[in-house]
Amino acid sequence: MAKKATAAPAAPKWEIKDRVYKLKSGKTPITATIQSRNMFWFDEEKGYEREVKYAVNQKSPFVDEFKGEARLAHIVFSDGVLTVPREKQTLQKLLSLYHPLKNKKYIEIDDVKNAEDDLDILELEIEALSIAKDMNVDQAEAIMRGQLGSKVTKLTSKELKRDLLLFARNEPFLFLELANDENINIRNIGIKSVEQNIIALSNDQRTFKWAATGRKLMTVPFNENPYSALAAYFKTDDGIEVYQTVEKQLK
Repeated sequence: MAKKATAAPAAPKWEIKDRVYKLKSGKTPITATIQSRNMFWFDEEKGYEREVKYAVNQKSPFVDEFKGEARLAHIVFSDGVLTVPREKQTLQKLLSLYHPLKNKKYIEIDDVKNAEDDLDILELEIEALSIAKDMNVDQAEAIMRGQLGSKVTKLTSKELKRDLLLFARNEPFLFLELANDENINIRNIGIKSVEQNIIALSNDQRTFKWAATGRKLMTVPFNENPYSALAAYFKTDDGIEVYQTVEKQLK
């Protein structure tokens, strides 16, 4: 029985509409000209590079499809922006599909994509704020210690909650990453134990010891954050007893 051929995925449909392009630098010079000729685009289907240029009297940006004499033109951004009406399909396709400087020197403004990105960010903020609102004090302190350091211990509960909500709103991705980090509370215990002189960290930040006896607990692996290493140590067979002892002394 012959195997049924699988249909190739349909190519994205080209939409005829007004398009807006903006210089990627964010600068807004009165005028800025980008390259409009002597460019090449590799055609995967044909297997070779094809020359492209902007000609106002041609229906295609491909030189090998030009008919008659080509009237070349400049591509000029005004105040950092270039608006191309739907009637100028040749210029639009050159800028949107074939120009080598797209996403390097300029970008196309996609209102739908921008709206989708904005919606994703807003949903992320809502999720972060919801989690922050219901977060207990210990976890809030653990998260904010990474942002404020030892200053977090001087905050009232309302100040801590306020700063946590502001952090969740302004940095929702980082906040959610920290909120889902199973080691963050353990790491916070480690930092507090050093702040309260229960455990001592050497000046070169390579060794943890009991502050009272000087007995070595662990060596920090090279190029690793000392408190991340301490949190990992607390989860080992040897470290769990140290962690339990520290927890009792902090209470």
